[in-house]
Amino acid sequence: MLVTSRPNTIEKLQLLSRDSQYDLACACSYNKSEHRTRGTNGKWIYPVTLPDGGVASLFKTLISNHCTSDCKYCPLRQNEDIRRCSLSPEEIAASFLQYYRQGVVFGLFLSSGITCSSDTAMEKLIAPVEILRKKHNFKGYVHLKILPGSSRAAIEKAISLSNAVSINIETPGAQYLDKLSSKKDFLKDIVEPMKLISQLTAQSRHRVKQTTQFIVGAAGESDRDIVNYTSALYKRINLQRVYFSAYQKHQPDNPKKQSINTENAFMREHRLYQVDFLFRKYGFDQSDIIYDQSGLLSCETDPKEVWAKNHPEFFPVSINTADRHKLLRVPGLGLQTVETILNKRKLAKIRSIDDIGKVGSRLFRACKYLDFGDSQKNKAFLFNF
Repeated sequence: MLVTSRPNTIEKLQLLSRDSQYDLACACSYNKSEHRTRGTNGKWIYPVTLPDGGVASLFKTLISNHCTSDCKYCPLRQNEDIRRCSLSPEEIAASFLQYYRQGVVFGLFLSSGITCSSDTAMEKLIAPVEILRKKHNFKGYVHLKILPGSSRAAIEKAISLSNAVSINIETPGAQYLDKLSSKKDFLKDIVEPMKLISQLTAQSRHRVKQTTQFIVGAAGESDRDIVNYTSALYKRINLQRVYFSAYQKHQPDNPKKQSINTENAFMREHRLYQVDFLFRKYGFDQSDIIYDQSGLLSCETDPKEVWAKNHPEFFPVSINTADRHKLLRVPGLGLQTVETILNKRKLAKIRSIDDIGKVGSRLFRACKYLDFGDSQKNKAFLFNF
């Protein structure tokens, strides 16, 4: 095992923030230039997209990359020959405050390997947040990772100090987790804590969000398996967000040395995010999602257009009379464009796609699914697949 000899705080952050890259704090773009990019100040400065569309940065790192677990997908698992180190609570608090006071970051995201036991690791995660909250009176954003197998007391403490908490579900079911770990019990260590978090956050005086994350492709699961679980999590546990992390098999100290089809893995991740968005913003249900014979989403076509092509009876949609729900089913029409249509048609009839705004590839794609009231014009576009 390689051991760092008395690394300073910055050296530890360089190592631990790199190892935290698989705990996602935002949905990732499929665009290579945007995928999991980091700030120029260090890998621990992590840009995230805000609900209003703006971008801000989190201070994001592991407390420790020591881990007693054996998850096959994880480069930090027990017995891996990698450089190990830990940050003290004081180092975390001081480093974060330096960036926060400079206005570089707006909040903190902390995770950790499982050191000795889940509760021991949770104590180390909670300690710097207690310093920030109690000693420095920090009232800003904190996201804490809940580790599998954590006790009720540890979970309650984390929730009392956080704005958001998450425990990674990792796989869509026990049969898949069993392929990856001999030390984790899917129901006891993951599902039951998730249910407890849901109950406790509902009772919390300050609103605490709960999220989770799947590791995509590590256990041979299908996209259908993940999507069905995602739908159930939103309905039964009232999660605010589900994240997806493409499995990247690589040498821990050489991230560029890939041994699987990374391009395909990231596309699966991207398609799952699109489905997630359809669930949360467009009124789609799991029964609306269409797969190939292997239970995978199409790599060539986004899931919204796949649905449209399989439901010709739904189209064309009248751009001047259809309600918001029907307009949101039209490929190429996003949330803002639909609001623009609803507002513009209050003032005058929309006679062509040009009346909506500048016609790019997305609006042009929408034309063949829309009825503008001119039957001859519609025939030129309708179902030109």
